[in-house]
Amino acid sequence: MGIQTNNTYTDARIRKISKERIQAELDKRNIIIVAGFQGINSFGDVTTLGRGGSDTSAVARAAAFHADFCQIYTDVDGVYTADPRVVPNAKKLPEITFADMLELASQGAQVLHNRSVELAKKYHVNMEVVSSLKNIPGTKVKEVIKLEKTNIGGVAKMDNFARFSLVGLEDCPGVAFKVFSLLSRHNVNVDIILQSVGRSGSKDISFTCPLSSLDDARRVLEENKDVLEYDSIEVDDNVAKISLVGAGMMTHVGVASDMFEALYDAGINIQMIATSEIRISVLVNKDDANRAIKVVHDKFFGNED
Repeated sequence: MGIQTNNTYTDARIRKISKERIQAELDKRNIIIVAGFQGINSFGDVTTLGRGGSDTSAVARAAAFHADFCQIYTDVDGVYTADPRVVPNAKKLPEITFADMLELASQGAQVLHNRSVELAKKYHVNMEVVSSLKNIPGTKVKEVIKLEKTNIGGVAKMDNFARFSLVGLEDCPGVAFKVFSLLSRHNVNVDIILQSVGRSGSKDISFTCPLSSLDDARRVLEENKDVLEYDSIEVDDNVAKISLVGAGMMTHVGVASDMFEALYDAGINIQMIATSEIRISVLVNKDDANRAIKVVHDKFFGNED
């Protein structure tokens, strides 16, 4: 009710919220129950908002009505420092920033979908993740929170992607542009990118992409081998990404080294590394993923039960 979308039927984007009907019922002090996850396009057809659509439609309506906050009822009782199914001693956060929550959601935390957090941040809608089964406080998601001793928000895992390596590319300007513009034209989304230092006139480029794009990426690269002029291509879908998230972590000395130390002590090999102002991500073997997230979590949050 009241959500107008574009014409992408199964992964639609919200264009407008019509609130007159709902407002009329609210003015009568009625309790309103509306469908989430769906909208209507310009042809009057029903569309769905894709993964996380219920959260996204709830936040969009809260923004349209300038609500004080939006509660998301789910099967967990809040946002944890890691997935408690993998890390039993994960701790529930009383509050978390939009930035940290968005990064955790983008890196594999499944509590909230990143589209809903993006909307909440853009339109200043404070959120709260609460349990639909327990009457206890949840986790508030907002712009500013009270600072704790640690600046780390949590650890997340993703294992639904593959690593590509193009070996023996020519070491000259424009090669990276050729590779990634080609992938972009075929709708292959790329995440971590690593380029080696050129030696003897050649270099290697490695990158990750979603498993759903693996076949398309391989086909495009193999069909254009003569254009890209690489020696060989390597593909590994037995990888996982472990991400440590926390606002301002890059300004705190020792965060990266502590993470790498935890993995070293556990005998876990790092294949690739990517960083941002609020995230450090490493690529590891998928078989090591659960152990990796546990040791990294214990390094920063302790291992007490």
